[in-house]
Amino acid sequence: MSRTYIRNLLAPHFSPPENWVLRRSKGFRTKTRTLISRKPRDRGKQPLGRLLIPYAPGQTVRIMINPAVQKGMPHRRYHGRVGMVSEKRGRSYVVEVAGTKTPRIIIARPEHITPVEESS
Repeated sequence: MSRTYIRNLLAPHFSPPENWVLRRSKGFRTKTRTLISRKPRDRGKQPLGRLLIPYAPGQTVRIMINPAVQKGMPHRRYHGRVGMVSEKRGRSYVVEVAGTKTPRIIIARPEHITPVEESS
């Protein structure tokens, strides 16, 4: 039996061309293997104290993505960026991050933001 006969026998409706190449996925979490992975001792559930921090409008925060929580996760491009809280929207906070031309508006849950202690 030849290969083509077996391929047609197993999948008669689908026969890809010989030069067919799988296209790379461009999902939301591509290239984040080392960027948002956590250290072994930091893994697991997050302490409740970090989730219950109230953020006031005008407060400076840093976007630090928690990979254990998928909801309210900002794009990896903004991981580590510092911004200012402009408002609270539901459970999330609207953070303004300085962009190239205009400030970017990021909507992130409190799991993914941490307060910044401003030094004088």
